[in-house]
Amino acid sequence: MDTELASERIQIERKQFFFDLKENQRGRFLRITEDVNGRRDAIVVPATGLQAFRDALDRVMEAVPDE
Repeated sequence: MDTELASERIQIERKQFFFDLKENQRGRFLRITEDVNGRRDAIVVPATGLQAFRDALDRVMEAVPDE
């Protein structure tokens, strides 16, 4: 059974993104779910990899022009 520790939701254009920090017997993890018109896809990032995930996202964001 997963215990929810924190949750955020954002809407970008026609997509909704859910960021759910959870914990179970194996440890903590972040589940990122994308919802587009009822179709959901998700990825799970173990808490031990969140800093590396954030670092990679920061590097990619450097290539995105300011709007």
